[in-house]
Amino acid sequence: MGYDFVLKMDNISKNYYGNRVLKDVSLTVKQGEIHALMGENGAGKSTLMNILFGMPVIHSTGGFEGTVEFASDKVQIESPQQAMEIGIGMVHQEFMLVPGFTVTENIKIGREISKPNIFSNMFGKNLELLDKKTMEKDARLALDTIGLNIDEYVKVAGLPIGYMQFIEIAREIDKLGIKLLVFDEPTAVLTESEAARLLEIMKLIASKGIAIIFITHRLDEVMEVADSLTILRDGEFIARKLVKETNVIEIAKLMIGRKVEKLVEFEEDNRVLSDKDIALSIEDFYVSMPGEAVNGINLKIRKGEIFGIGGLAGQGKIGIPNGIMGLYKSIGKVSFFGKELELSKLGNALENGIAFVSEDRRGVGLLLNESIEQNIVFSAIQIKNEFLNILGPIKLYNKRKANNHTLDMIKLLDIRCTGPNQAVGRLSGGNQQKVCLARALTMKPKLLIVSEPTRGIDIGAKKLVLEYLVRLNREQGMTIIVVSSELVELRSMCDRIAIVSNGKLADILAADAQDSDFGLAMAGSRKGDVVDA
Repeated sequence: MGYDFVLKMDNISKNYYGNRVLKDVSLTVKQGEIHALMGENGAGKSTLMNILFGMPVIHSTGGFEGTVEFASDKVQIESPQQAMEIGIGMVHQEFMLVPGFTVTENIKIGREISKPNIFSNMFGKNLELLDKKTMEKDARLALDTIGLNIDEYVKVAGLPIGYMQFIEIAREIDKLGIKLLVFDEPTAVLTESEAARLLEIMKLIASKGIAIIFITHRLDEVMEVADSLTILRDGEFIARKLVKETNVIEIAKLMIGRKVEKLVEFEEDNRVLSDKDIALSIEDFYVSMPGEAVNGINLKIRKGEIFGIGGLAGQGKIGIPNGIMGLYKSIGKVSFFGKELELSKLGNALENGIAFVSEDRRGVGLLLNESIEQNIVFSAIQIKNEFLNILGPIKLYNKRKANNHTLDMIKLLDIRCTGPNQAVGRLSGGNQQKVCLARALTMKPKLLIVSEPTRGIDIGAKKLVLEYLVRLNREQGMTIIVVSSELVELRSMCDRIAIVSNGKLADILAADAQDSDFGLAMAGSRKGDVVDA
């Protein structure tokens, strides 16, 4: 084909409203190469791919600096359609399939084949009928190319998750002239056997000369299938390496290694933490959360401490709080101050004094069309009958009490809004997060679990939220568990940090432990399946 590199992105920089999210990043991918693009959340991977695909968010915010070459031609990719036309495809983590369509219809969507008839010859091409036979033949060829033994005429609705992922791949393979495929966290929601099959398919595709960019946090997958990798950190290029010349420990260190700058300063600390005074005990804990499965965790969290749970995306850390709260099926033993929780009963953890701020604030944490007031008092009304006037069997909403409490929380957490009656869906991400926190605090919990507390919020709001969590711990003695992909965040505020890898506990480290220790733990090196916390 006359070129060494299918893709060369040189000195790519991007600003969003004065905030530089990429700085002089370079990415090169060879023909037939599987190239892993790696970095923690917020490293800049998504922005770089948005530039490659010409996404509107890039061009509507001032474009970018740097150059892009594709198949030896310098290109200005203005839209996803243009990216597809020159031979760039993407297999999305969130499926882009239409459930009511057949496998063939999903593979050929947007590229349907039609055939003329007597009416179209008379009145125009719009009256042509679909050439279903040719379309099914094309679909069959794409399915056979990736070795997927499924009938091309069945509907997608009801198929296993793994099949849906493979149909997405078949759709990209069916496109003529495809030169580069981007796989965005493709194994995140797959079973172990499905993930293994997908990795084999990636090798098969690469063997046909198609280049692959493989975005993943799973280091074992990188070592198994990738030829080379690029690591980004905080929007900057860190390294490009051949996989055969590195190892998982070095990769993890490169991904996370940075000077730990304290995001939170809180000098007063009169706490006495005792290994004999346990707030939460987790034993042989398994959680069936897609993409965040927990595979046998043992932890003991001391009363009055801030305990961090970290690890790369898709390794199981998010599954722990969701399992404790009963949001996903879990087995094992979870005891709160000596009382065993009923894991199968949704709301049991709340009833026993555990409050949870979900990482999915829009899907789980908030009632977007309801007011700030309703969001803040909702759980307390449901679980504790607060903000109600109870007259025998009659329960009346105490508007004055709820309004006064909401005003207090707005002031306390600096929620930027027009007032208690503003719809939560109209708030910024940072202020929505504060409303989630206000709802949890309204429950007056003994234990507060906060999952990804600063995801998607600006640095000012981030600092305020973290400082308030520390203040709650220091001034009220509240036990807090912080689950976060941001290691700097955890090391700024936590007493101890558990690192989860492949659904298991890799290690428990002090906040000031060496970067190499965190790198080793994130790479999945464990002191044993059970670490006494």
